[in-house]
Amino acid sequence: MTAVGRPRPTARSYLYVPGDQPDKVARAAARGADACILDLEDAVSPSNKATARGAVGVSLADGAAEVPNAPQWWVRINADTPAADIAAVVGPNLTGVVVPKADVDLLAEVHQLLSDAERDSGLPAGEIAVFALLETASGVLHAEAVAAAPRVQRLGLGEADLAAELRLQPGPDREELWPYRARIVLACAAVGLAAPVGPTETALRDPERLEATSRLLLRQGFRGRTAIHPAQVPVVNRVFSPTAAEVDAARDVVDRLADAGSGVAVTADGRMIDAAVARSAREVLDRDAAGR
Repeated sequence: MTAVGRPRPTARSYLYVPGDQPDKVARAAARGADACILDLEDAVSPSNKATARGAVGVSLADGAAEVPNAPQWWVRINADTPAADIAAVVGPNLTGVVVPKADVDLLAEVHQLLSDAERDSGLPAGEIAVFALLETASGVLHAEAVAAAPRVQRLGLGEADLAAELRLQPGPDREELWPYRARIVLACAAVGLAAPVGPTETALRDPERLEATSRLLLRQGFRGRTAIHPAQVPVVNRVFSPTAAEVDAARDVVDRLADAGSGVAVTADGRMIDAAVARSAREVLDRDAAGR
């Protein structure tokens, strides 16, 4: 893994906020998301890109540091204007940039632009992280190289763009996209990156569907999800947090294996515990300890 910068908790929820709407940006920190993504890309019309850059830069410089228990602040840049976007938003309150349509060449360019901006702003080298959003066939095919690129701390999957490029027609369960989800999960594990972030649920008035699709992503190896409405955040946070029962069961597994003094043990209901089972249990405990 080649991620750099200061350590950050692994976020469960990433709330998209239109960068050209300062009123929504001002309220974003109070929405309960672990991270907010101030969007310069899809949420902003082409004619308003310059205005959005300026507004996001001002918001990060003037307000982010003053918010108690502030979320992580990310900015989604445009793949075709990374230089202008990065120059406008880099500063001490920025956690990182979300790179859409990420591939190795674009990430190399972003890395250099961030290095220059850090130097010009007096920030430590490598301070600004990257969240690489895989939305193209090329990006998915080279997912491991993307995950290993400089500064990358999370991977995400943009299923709408990917489905369009692949000419897929996803059904209600989006099963046609499950192989690509698995590809992203494998890439993160292969390079030691945190588990990836799941795609957005677009059915805004269906909390039951949001819960069901989030739990599916959890089972598939994701450990967070993007949201496009504040009402989605509590559900996402709950799904991607271990329950008290899960924490108790995980602690019991770890304790029983430790007490056994050997490579195997048995749970109270007669299931075998070995190192692989304990590893999964420790992942639950780690998420709980991080408040996630």
